Amino acid sequence: MSTFAQSLPTSAADNLTGSFTREAFAQSLARCAHLPAWWLDRKRAAYERFASLPMPTRTNEGWRFSNLSTLTLDGFKIGTFVPTEISVSPFSAITAATLTFVNNTFATRTAPAAEIAAKHGIIFDTLQNALIHHADLIKAHLLAQPTKLGSDKFTALHEAFLEDGAFIYVPKGVEATQPISVFHYATGPGVAVFPHTLVIAEENAKVTVADFFRSKEASSTHFACGGNDLYAGHGSQLTYLAMQDWSDQTLSFQFNATVARRDAKVLSLNIHAGACQARHESFSQLQAPGAHSEMLALTVAHGAQEFDQRTLQIHQAPNTSSNLLYKNALMDQSKTIFSGLIVVDPDAQKTDAYQSNRNLMLSDEAEANSLPGLEIQANDVRCTHGTTSARIDREQEFYLEARGIKPAQAQELLVFGFFEEVLGKIENEQLHDQLTSIIRDKFKA
Repeated sequence: MSTFAQSLPTSAADNLTGSFTREAFAQSLARCAHLPAWWLDRKRAAYERFASLPMPTRTNEGWRFSNLSTLTLDGFKIGTFVPTEISVSPFSAITAATLTFVNNTFATRTAPAAEIAAKHGIIFDTLQNALIHHADLIKAHLLAQPTKLGSDKFTALHEAFLEDGAFIYVPKGVEATQPISVFHYATGPGVAVFPHTLVIAEENAKVTVADFFRSKEASSTHFACGGNDLYAGHGSQLTYLAMQDWSDQTLSFQFNATVARRDAKVLSLNIHAGACQARHESFSQLQAPGAHSEMLALTVAHGAQEFDQRTLQIHQAPNTSSNLLYKNALMDQSKTIFSGLIVVDPDAQKTDAYQSNRNLMLSDEAEANSLPGLEIQANDVRCTHGTTSARIDREQEFYLEARGIKPAQAQELLVFGFFEEVLGKIENEQLHDQLTSIIRDKFKA
């Protein structure tokens, strides 16, 4: 055995792989034996990278402020399909079609893929089917972007154990008039899941995708290591909404990679509510003139939750723009970390980029860390960044309370006023209302 991990003593190798041993990987690979050989080779290579890479340390700038003492690969088992009652209502009523996965395995579909394809040529299917029937698209776009934000070990783990996920393809000039939704569930104690969603919008296409990540049991401990790839072709409009609502005992990693081509517009909104410790990395590339990326996030942090957010906006062509707005509401002893970087390449003149992280402190014991940054290599650009952390304005509270509104309701109204700047970006009114309702329930929990 030639890899670094294979040459280590058994105890040292165990420290690098934890529960995700070679035996566990072999079992996962066997479940994918019917898939193309090139994909299985990629998975083997990914496992070797995972097994050889060290766990993050305090000397790693990409993990600054993170609580590393609670990061572990031990005590988990790879999830397999468990028949269970699941509900996607009320989203099934407001979306054109839904795919549901339970413990990495396809479970249900609300609309047949053939029916969608016959009407519009849209492909809405599982990754396993796409690997077999649309191999060229998968090769070009699935996990095709580099890892740049510090989680190389965990992205390799994700690729190695990725068994299935959602594939959405919208052909040239087609507009999906209703959102498409995907649900990823984890069920059972100690289960590890590896959700993935790949969205490809070809030239002048338009689509909205809503992704949901949930634990079936609120008290279960889970390990979630997910990703998504968003590709927006020339002139396309791609909206991606994600709601992370794992159990409060879950360790969560999520990796987002966005590519925007000429005159494409991408809006990515991630809502964070669940997990005990969650790290989210978002990497956006503006690759051709006129490309625009809107990077948005909302976090409702309570208890001792930690939300670690790392972002990178890379402008690789002239006349591109990006706007990042991350808003966090922190209660109790919760903690958030934001580290964002705007990079402007030498040829990316006329770049217009903005980055803002705003924290609403609802407790004296909460902690918010913000590290915005710029790396500009062109001389004709407009790039700004900023961060704020503040409590609710007491005068605003008093104004509401003086009109008979109870203190708790007044605070809720002000928090949702704070969030609405982001939620207001959701064009679909029904989807906006449903997501607002979920956030309100988490805020009250």
